[in-house]
Amino acid sequence: AKEWVSVANVKIDGHPDILANQDSKAKQSAQDIVAEMIKISKTISEGAMSFLFAEYTYMAVYIVLFSIFLVFFTGVPTTIAFVVGAVTSIMCGWIGMRIAVFTNVRTTHQCWKNLSAGFDVAIQGGCVMGLSLVSLGVLALFALVEIFRAYFDFASSETMYEAIAGYGLGGSSIALFGRVGGGIYTKAADVGADLSGKNDYGLDEDDYRNPACIADNVGDNVGDIAGMGADLFGSFAESTCAALVLAASSPDLKSSWCGQMYPMLISSVGIVVGILTLLLQGTLYKVKDMPDVEKALKGILVISTVLMTPVVIVLSKWCLPETFSMGAGYEEVKWWYCAMSIMLGLWSGLIIGYVTEYYTSHSYTPVREIAETQKQSAATGIIYGLALGYLSCIIPVICLGVTILVSHTLCGMFGVALGALGMLGTMTMGLTIDAYGPISDNAGGIAEMSGLPETVRGLTDCLDAAGNTTAAIGKGFAIGSAALVSLALFGAFTVRAKVTSVDILNPWVFTGLLFGAMMPYAFAAWTMKSVGTAANDMVKECLEQFPKIMGPEKMAPDYEKCIRISTEASLREMLAPGALVILSPLVAGLGFGKNCCAGLLSGALVSSVQLAISMSNTGGAWDNSKKYISAGGLGKEFVKGSEAHKNSVTGDTVGDPLKDTSGPALNIVMKLTAIISLVFGTAIAEFSNAEGGPFWA
Repeated sequence: AKEWVSVANVKIDGHPDILANQDSKAKQSAQDIVAEMIKISKTISEGAMSFLFAEYTYMAVYIVLFSIFLVFFTGVPTTIAFVVGAVTSIMCGWIGMRIAVFTNVRTTHQCWKNLSAGFDVAIQGGCVMGLSLVSLGVLALFALVEIFRAYFDFASSETMYEAIAGYGLGGSSIALFGRVGGGIYTKAADVGADLSGKNDYGLDEDDYRNPACIADNVGDNVGDIAGMGADLFGSFAESTCAALVLAASSPDLKSSWCGQMYPMLISSVGIVVGILTLLLQGTLYKVKDMPDVEKALKGILVISTVLMTPVVIVLSKWCLPETFSMGAGYEEVKWWYCAMSIMLGLWSGLIIGYVTEYYTSHSYTPVREIAETQKQSAATGIIYGLALGYLSCIIPVICLGVTILVSHTLCGMFGVALGALGMLGTMTMGLTIDAYGPISDNAGGIAEMSGLPETVRGLTDCLDAAGNTTAAIGKGFAIGSAALVSLALFGAFTVRAKVTSVDILNPWVFTGLLFGAMMPYAFAAWTMKSVGTAANDMVKECLEQFPKIMGPEKMAPDYEKCIRISTEASLREMLAPGALVILSPLVAGLGFGKNCCAGLLSGALVSSVQLAISMSNTGGAWDNSKKYISAGGLGKEFVKGSEAHKNSVTGDTVGDPLKDTSGPALNIVMKLTAIISLVFGTAIAEFSNAEGGPFWA
């Protein structure tokens, strides 16, 4: 509430007391600039809200239809949990969007004053989103648990928590549409704006004469705010539900209310840690000059991870018995085993974040190598970028492997679920710096389009550059946590469907494994093709408008038409990839048995992790290579307008759908296939024969 009040108290008045600092390149009066800022901000806000309204209409139809399906196969309690999870996820996306479009213009306005003031507003807006989303998720889940305990008569606590898994399914279903729809929207606008404006007319990224520039700024919000918010909410919901299901299977934990609620308490204390982190960040990492911005953002992650470590130890000691049983082979689990599992996830997340930064930031060798190759041609830059993405998989996969191996050895699948919760333990701060990125990006666009002095655009570019790096770190967190969440859900599915082993020599398992490994490629292909189709429509529209905009007519750009093209294309194109993810585990499980379904989940998980990391980091590296060349990193002869810069724009354009559409959306492929299998686990077992094959074999 305090941070929201701070943002709301920013008065957009043009800083009349400091207008003397306005540089000589300002072509309008301060009041004209302020009026233009407010007008542009309103257009972005209306575009974002109109997209959300259209997308949520589609989602409402899906919720109703899928709820009917759920009632028949799983019962009323699971359906209620599904609806609550879906509605909560929608609320999270809407709240995040409202905060972002409210904060962006205020960040621009404060950058007119100085860098520190602009940074403070952007980070305050981001933390409102981070703290409110996690708080809302925890409260909704806790309320659901209490309602189920009070008003439903379940055979056992295990049955109740299996029904509550529907909450995770609801959250992840909405995340699918948010990620895919938002990703197609933002990259259709971005690629369309780049191809028509930069390449054909040599315009700057946010030149007001580009008809697609407003759609591009709207896309930053629908993809990186609503999409990422729903994605991480889904991860939180699913990992918590998986841990609750597994905790309920322990007679020692379910006898204690504190032990049962242990998974939920981990996320709850993360909120408190997030608040303390923000207080310390302002003291330890003061932002005065441009290099301080990136240090402050990374400092937020480090502080929150360090603070969370002792909190996890104390919480584990307080909530858990000295020793307890987690089933056969895990009869003597100690409380500190659980603390260790959480800390492995927590610190693995930080390592993955820093590795992601190394491979995607132009401060380090990999991106600079790409920039050097782009002096010669776009092709060599693309070859290097693909290689970089593949290399960037190595350390994250090692971190995930160590976390899974140690956690599973100590606590079984419960340990893996706790590892996922550990990686998401700093989610409040992860969302804060992730929301900061599109807020500062929009701030730069508003500064450019409203005619603010170039000094202001320089400050917003500084905030935006740091935001690009932290956005890549956020994607690394999201992918890593999705892998752990998916494995935990897979473990819960094997328990519910009574799958004792997954033997790849079994023909049904291997068939499912092959199909599951193929799914991420089909999904990525459809989403990338969708971006290409939508971007092509956008380019055609822009090229029709440009002759009149740039010619003697000086026609005003038709922003609304471009927003409509992106909206219609994204909603139309998200249906096929969504159907693939939702229907595949149901067809495999109900049609070909639980062994085939187990194989499909294994293949989808292993394949999606590698592809998501490589695609996200390749796209991020190409983007920052372009920024490095634009800033004169290769020398003054290779800045904007040079062949090297044009080659880097080609790489960036190719990478846009990789890093912002297909790559991040693969998180949902992993998680949603697993949570659907868990929720329908009993039905899948009933449709299988005694050996785990199809009922008809």
